[in-house]
Amino acid sequence: MENIKEFFKNDNFAAMSGIELLEVSPGYAKAVMNIEEKHLNALKTVQGGALFTLADLAFAAASNAYGNVAVAINANISFVKAATGKTLTAEAKETSINPKISTYTVNITDDKGDLVAIFQGMGYRKKISLDELSRI
Repeated sequence: MENIKEFFKNDNFAAMSGIELLEVSPGYAKAVMNIEEKHLNALKTVQGGALFTLADLAFAAASNAYGNVAVAINANISFVKAATGKTLTAEAKETSINPKISTYTVNITDDKGDLVAIFQGMGYRKKISLDELSRI
């Protein structure tokens, strides 16, 4: 799955946010983000957009790891605890899949292992492969 990890290094916004993809396999991904000043909101907790971006990258990697292009058609996030530690980890797990639609739950935890946010995403699975996409 190193090719999927390499592919997602081209996700410029996630890269600028300091997100690193640790593990990827079909239907699963784990990503980490070290909390920096740029991630904080006015309340000195991690901004919701940073949490969403972390979860979204894990979701994208897990859903595209089959080798075909998958794009989000719905996503939502529930913030269950303020994130104030040093590191956040997002773990995406597939909950259902069929030829056109797949669904995922992404749990974001802090460095204590506490649940910070729950993201749910639905992806549309296209017929074009990631290899074909890279040649366009």
